[in-house]
Amino acid sequence: HSKSVSVRSAACRVIVHVDLDCFYAQVEMIRNPELRDKPLGVQQKYIIVTCNYEARKLGVKKLMSVKDAKEKCPQLALVNGEDLTPYREMSYKVTELLGEFCPLVERLGFDENFVDITEIVEKRLNQLQQSGCSRVCVSGHVYNNQAINLHDTTHVRLVIGSQIAEEFREAIYARLGLTGCAGVASNKLLSKLVSGTFKPNQQTVLLPESCQDLIRSLDHIQKVPGIGYKTTKRLETLGVRNVCDLQVFPSAVLEKELGVSIAQRIQKLSYGEDNSPVTPSGPPQSFSDEDSFKKCSTEVEVKEKIEELLPDLLDRIHKDGRQPHTVRLTIRQFSSTDKWFNRESRQCPIPSHLIQKFGKESSNIISPLVDILMKLFRKMIDVDLPFHLTLLSVCFSNLKDLPSSKKGSIGFYLKQMSPPSGSGKRVREVEDVSRGEGSASWKQNRNKTGTTKTRKLSEEKKSNIKKAGIPDFPFHLSPGDIDQEVFRELPEDIQKEIISEKT
Repeated sequence: HSKSVSVRSAACRVIVHVDLDCFYAQVEMIRNPELRDKPLGVQQKYIIVTCNYEARKLGVKKLMSVKDAKEKCPQLALVNGEDLTPYREMSYKVTELLGEFCPLVERLGFDENFVDITEIVEKRLNQLQQSGCSRVCVSGHVYNNQAINLHDTTHVRLVIGSQIAEEFREAIYARLGLTGCAGVASNKLLSKLVSGTFKPNQQTVLLPESCQDLIRSLDHIQKVPGIGYKTTKRLETLGVRNVCDLQVFPSAVLEKELGVSIAQRIQKLSYGEDNSPVTPSGPPQSFSDEDSFKKCSTEVEVKEKIEELLPDLLDRIHKDGRQPHTVRLTIRQFSSTDKWFNRESRQCPIPSHLIQKFGKESSNIISPLVDILMKLFRKMIDVDLPFHLTLLSVCFSNLKDLPSSKKGSIGFYLKQMSPPSGSGKRVREVEDVSRGEGSASWKQNRNKTGTTKTRKLSEEKKSNIKKAGIPDFPFHLSPGDIDQEVFRELPEDIQKEIISEKT
């Protein structure tokens, strides 16, 4: 049995990965056209999380400190990117636009989408064959400059896919003013890997015969999407550092070390094999919001923080149209020895008489919710002893439709696309439903952190991230290197950049 991805049965699918260029910076340039031709950085906390290409030409890079960026480029224009609302809204517009072409669109953070265009390709291929036309032209680049064989229907399918990808990119630019890259391949893994070959605003198609060249070009195992930081470290102890090492590593030994499921999955990934489906994102699983701070040490302060978090959350739930049945409070206590990982949570069902009040006048529900959350707080903290909190998070989950309402259904979600957003600057995001392993293997949190207020990943989201292989906070980095809150909420590619630079 050959493990090569050129096996024809695997090559029938055509998947496009659309990745928007320096997304936050583009959104800011659309909001303020005066910034368009200036070097621009988007700032969150003390980091430049992204910058436009004018800034990159002058030496500014992602993840630079604001201080270093200003030294490199004194004329750098800075925009505060703490409020994610404009990025979120534009992100959903892109997904909605792609959904007009094809129903199978899966969001990957704010600036990436997978689109399964297999059916559209088949229709166009049939039309070509019926018309007797044998010539099709590729749009964009072909990976490795590989020659196209028009007698090979797999090649023809992917070439048609490249034309559709160009239509996507043209539509996104014409309607929304955004440029982006695209990768066209036979699965999600390969389309994501190939999409960044030519940047910015370009696209690349990967033919089956070049798949191994692409995979083996990755200089480190952690550059394979789906293989995370912890798994990478375990593989390194086994002497596995690159894709070629993993391909030839004895399966039995790998299964013994990592478990059968993980071992088989990552070994398939090392050959470019990925059968995970493109799964349209469903409505949010939960709504959460959090506040981080230097110190909160009295019950009065805790109550005030909770009261500040609730109105925006209740507004988002009201606009969603479903009713939550569970509420969770998460706290983080200060610890000089265990600075990052000392979070604790308690949750409880929401009493039925309160559930009925969701969606109505929110002020009537805040007081009883605060009482419930304070009870949860006292289960974790002995208030008679001194305490020092650095974070509070409230999460509403177990969302259920109103009996007579169609809100909350996937159809409603896809039609609305732009989720509710408040005017506050607290950083927050809805958690997307991830259905099945295929979806979970790609769901990644791409949210960023604000200056003082950061959101907490829900437990559901954390489990998805573990499956996705997003790096956990690297223990070998000293806290002085980067704030762990910032690290957790940076895009996966930026997380990996940090790790690769420090290792």
